[in-house]
Amino acid sequence: MFYAADWLDKILPGDCRDILPTLPEASVDLIVTSPPYADQRQHTYGGVRPDDYVDWFLPIAAELKRVLKPEGSFVLNIKERVVDGERHTYVLELIVALRKQGWLWTEEYIWHKRNSYPGKWPNRFRDAWERCLHFTKQKNFAMYQDAVRVPMGDWSQSRLRNLSDTDKRRDNSRVQSGFGKKIENWVGRELAYPDNVLHMATECANRNHSAAFPIELPSWFIKLFTQPNDIVLDPFIGSGTTAEAAIQLGRHYVGIELDAGYIQVAAERINAVTVQPQLLVVQEESELYDIVGVGELDTPKLG
Repeated sequence: MFYAADWLDKILPGDCRDILPTLPEASVDLIVTSPPYADQRQHTYGGVRPDDYVDWFLPIAAELKRVLKPEGSFVLNIKERVVDGERHTYVLELIVALRKQGWLWTEEYIWHKRNSYPGKWPNRFRDAWERCLHFTKQKNFAMYQDAVRVPMGDWSQSRLRNLSDTDKRRDNSRVQSGFGKKIENWVGRELAYPDNVLHMATECANRNHSAAFPIELPSWFIKLFTQPNDIVLDPFIGSGTTAEAAIQLGRHYVGIELDAGYIQVAAERINAVTVQPQLLVVQEESELYDIVGVGELDTPKLG
């Protein structure tokens, strides 16, 4: 088993199926990752057949569940692919399988890719969104909603200027849904809570990675589900986007990556954003890539 000094604020080279069992139980606050999608990235990860995807991912998920703290969150960025002209169901099957494994499927966020690449297909339109599935181990989990509030918007200036009598009381839904609103409650507020659709562009400069997501994506979830000095894990860290986001937000990180080329790219990014960049020491493949220097973060207590 690794001690904190061996794995904290480092990228561990190798297969996450081999490395995750070496990490301490209940040691990370947030897992946010985008694993290789079925039959994709074959030149980097070898590809996993859609029919085999659930069986491939479940042992990984079991280890993720073990290393996650009870109040932690697991965010899985994933998207179904098209097979023989129809969407494969491996993502839906994975959700069901994860629930049977003991995960709670707490929420589903949608990443709307504002600059999705144009094209034409005979039976569908271009993909402009991906799933960000939120799983937890228990109903009560760490969530800091105020950290991701957004401006109220121009609508509030006109809508809240002249309130009707209805606006000043709770107006219940007329279709008996149980939902209601009181418009007067929003007077004087500048910020509101966001919805579960995240409008973000894709990563244009992909830093030699075949499936890089924008740094804003992990940053948003890191702000929502962690506090400074918490630990963020990405078992498929690729070119280091999640680590860079964690450092910028004052969190610790641990990454796992199989591809040595991606690790080198990640190392360069990480050393560029640390408060006091230090020399990157690249050791033999059997050892750790020692990426150090995270400013003035405190070492968290584990266990």
